[in-house]
Amino acid sequence: MLKNLLKKEHLILDMKAKTKEEALKELVSVFQLPEDKEQIILETLKKRESIGSTGIGKGIAIPHARSLVLDKVYLAVGRSKEGVDFDALDGQPVHLFFMLCAPPQDPNTTYLLALGKIASLARKLAKNREYMNIDDPDEFINYLLQLEGEQ
Repeated sequence: MLKNLLKKEHLILDMKAKTKEEALKELVSVFQLPEDKEQIILETLKKRESIGSTGIGKGIAIPHARSLVLDKVYLAVGRSKEGVDFDALDGQPVHLFFMLCAPPQDPNTTYLLALGKIASLARKLAKNREYMNIDDPDEFINYLLQLEGEQ
């Protein structure tokens, strides 16, 4: 499941963002969508964040949204060594982001299944912060897949 969504070109191992808004923008940018679609997705993500932070604690956030401008499910993964103030539930900076964006219509329920897998992976990552020391993109993706049992 995640193996099909985790792409090296959607991975940022050295995020520059300092704020929640900058982090959302930096993550959305890896999808390389037209500017108008990117702006709509950013607004949708901001609205979702205004309901409650997707910073789940232990240095991890899972921003997610559905939008009519998308035709498939997208996953971006970002890591910030410095951490980003993301209004996380535990008040701690976020170092690892899993951004999931999808169209409202998802016949294969990829979005919901991926969200569940990411939540499960986040619980494992919260116990082991080894991901902070992996700087090779292929190794990083393999580490995530091994941890989730997909490799």
